[in-house]
Amino acid sequence: MPELPEVETVRRGLEPILVGNAFARVEQRRPDLRFPLPKRFGERLLGRRIESLDRRAKYLLARLDDGEVLVMHLGMTGRFSVDQNGALGRFAHEASTAPKHEHIVFHLGNGTSVHYSDARRFGYMDLIPTKGLDQHALFKGLGIEPLSPGFTAEWLVQRLKGKATSIKAALVDQRLIAGLGNIYASEALYRARISPLKRAGSLVSKSGRPTKQIEALVAAIKAVLEGAIKAGGSSLRDYRRADGELGEFQHRFKVYGREGKPCSRKGCGGTVRRIVQGGRSTFYCPTCQR
Repeated sequence: MPELPEVETVRRGLEPILVGNAFARVEQRRPDLRFPLPKRFGERLLGRRIESLDRRAKYLLARLDDGEVLVMHLGMTGRFSVDQNGALGRFAHEASTAPKHEHIVFHLGNGTSVHYSDARRFGYMDLIPTKGLDQHALFKGLGIEPLSPGFTAEWLVQRLKGKATSIKAALVDQRLIAGLGNIYASEALYRARISPLKRAGSLVSKSGRPTKQIEALVAAIKAVLEGAIKAGGSSLRDYRRADGELGEFQHRFKVYGREGKPCSRKGCGGTVRRIVQGGRSTFYCPTCQR
């Protein structure tokens, strides 16, 4: 499933295409994705101007001029592609995934069309009033944005006090940190030299002040996410950017997907190990991550 960097990369690719444009026509080729689409979905979008395209956690938020927000989630295999020339060209999906799995096409007033394809249909879309967005079930329980100024060592230490769960489980809890998922939690823990098995509460000092490990972890989370966004995200299976290109950050993984390979940290000599936490794979070096 795409994590924060992939969704942010898609947002940045779609922003200049969507913002300032209006929906001239909406092709809805099925009544549902993961969940049923909103009633009169295409009709409600017709003529609406996109005022901004934001991101919250792993959601794309197209704010419309009538006070509603088009909420979009990519699920596991969702992709957007852009057609500005009457033919998808280099932006096209492979022949095996389009048009069979192309479920929605947004036709914009300037002639551009944005195509949404989703082979497994785990993505979803909804229309939610702006005033009720923060209290909506999808967003009410979401935690802090890890790239926001408020995500600091001081903030994190207060949330980890007394936590008996593992630090890896704490980091991927969307009620604590929004958008941080399995891949980047593993990579951040490696950079901070912290074992994913370490009890989250044990990283907090008796005085309640941030420890060096907490400070290193916050810095590592921000650095990994910012680096992944700069690289266009990570393409492991289905993810592609809005321009059809693959992300590049998977080539920079230090531990994720590297089970049995030597640790890349100079002088470590350890071997990357894979374990399962919460039903998901975690990769780490047991030699240098303590």
